[in-house]
Formats: sequence, structure tokens, C-alpha cells
Amino acid sequence: MQTIDRLDPLRRSVDALRQDGPLALVPTMGALHDGHLTLVREAAKHAAHVAVSIFVNPRQFGAGEDLDAYPRQLKRDCDLLASEGVSLVWAPGLEVMYPAGYATNISVSGVSEGLCGGDRPGHFDGVATVVCKLFQQVRPDSAFFGEKDWQQLAVIRRMARDLDFTHPHAEQIIGVPTVREADGLAMSSRNAYLSAEDRLRAAILPRAMREAISRIEAGGEVAACLSQLEQSLVAGGFASVDYAELREASSLASLEALRSARGRLIVAARIGHARLIDNMPVGHDGVANIT
Repeated sequence: MQTIDRLDPLRRSVDALRQDGPLALVPTMGALHDGHLTLVREAAKHAAHVAVSIFVNPRQFGAGEDLDAYPRQLKRDCDLLASEGVSLVWAPGLEVMYPAGYATNISVSGVSEGLCGGDRPGHFDGVATVVCKLFQQVRPDSAFFGEKDWQQLAVIRRMARDLDFTHPHAEQIIGVPTVREADGLAMSSRNAYLSAEDRLRAAILPRAMREAISRIEAGGEVAACLSQLEQSLVAGGFASVDYAELREASSLASLEALRSARGRLIVAARIGHARLIDNMPVGHDGVANIT
């Protein structure tokens, strides 16, 4: 496995790898867990080689967020990726990704609005900008993202479609189902911020979401079901709920009733020192298809 932190050797390596067949990219910020490794394993099913990027992107962190505290474990991460048969790790420094004088920003309207886009102004501009750069640098045939951040996946697909990306094409930006702990909590690097007590309490999030989905699918009023979900989380030890919303799975438009739409229940809530996000399908299959 090659670990590269400069653009010229990256381009030479990518060109050489592509001669063997398709190249898949798994973008990450490091602090890898089994959710990330599941993306790597899925990517390996679709490509001759897998590249993984590791870059903690400051442009997607807002003021007062956890940029400085975000775990950085490059050696550990590389050891894990080598054991998975990854061909290349792209780990650029800040000066490589955003050189002196950098002045370009990518903004995706529509799907980026509300939810985390409302609570974290500028966050998805930072995501779109860094992912666009990663796609241009690595030029993968496909790219793999976890469905845990459903809105992020929608933003990236919209960007790729609007900007006519070919490496990867929007249809080759593949969402992989959320990997969960035994108690149902979605795997996240930020779970490491939880105390042992808060970690136990955090498991109420997926349970409360499943209960809300059952009520909605049984015909319950959406607003009432979402209000009960928020109350359950606060009663269970969460400090606050940033949002709990039912959105149309593809467009992310708000849904006041399920009807025949494919829905997605999307939640962000705070417990201890962590802000946890999660989402689940509601009605039909809830699969994203950004058009």
C-alpha cells in the first residue's frame, strides 16, 4: 500500500493503478471504524483498486465546532487500510489541499438547505469543495459514501450531476447502508466523545426513531410523531434535538404526510460532548435517486 501526501506522486500512482482496471475512492476524515472499512470492502467489489483519502477538512467545521479535537490517527488508520488490501492512501496536508491564495468555493443549493445545512452554516460548502477537489485529484471511476449522512450524499450527487463529472459520474457515487453497533447506534468517529454513561443513553436514538417510523407508517400524524420522538430523546438523556424531520428521500423536501412518497426520517441530537446524526427509511425503500 502506498501512502502519498503530494499531488505529483499521487497522479503518477493513480495513472499506474488505473492501467489494471477501475479505481474506487473512499473519502474519509480518518479515525476509521468498521463503518469506514465496510465502505472499503464494498468499493473492492466494484474496482480493481481502492484508494482512501484521509483529510480533516477545516472548511466543513464551523466556529466553536470540534476541528481541533477531531481525532487524528494516521498510522493506525493506514495499518487498518493495509490489512483491507487498499492500494493507495491519499493523505494531503492543509497546504496541499488549500495552497496559499486559495479562493474558490462550491455551493450546492436546494438539497443543502435545512437540516445540517441550517444548523451548520457553510458546512456543505466545505463538503462540496473538498469532495470536488478529491474527485479532481484522484479521478476515481466510482466513489463510496456512508448513508449515515444522507444529506451529504445528496449534496455530493447533486454537485457531480450539475458539474457533469465523469470521474466519477453521479451514478457511480454509491451510498452504502449505515453500519450500526450491536445496540443499533450508528457507528461514528464522534462516538468516541461519549462517556460510558452517555454511550449507554445514546442507544435510545435508533430505538426512538424506529418507534416514530412505526407510528408514521401506521398512519400517525407526522408532526405529532416527530414531537414524541424529540420528547423521548430528551427524556432519555439527550441534551437537545437539533432537528427531527421527515423528508422526501430524493429531493429532501419536507413531508407533512407520507402518502406515496419515499420518506427519510433524519435526526440530529446532542448528548454529552457529541452531536449525533442518523436517518432511516420511512415507507417503501427510502432510496436516494438524485435527479
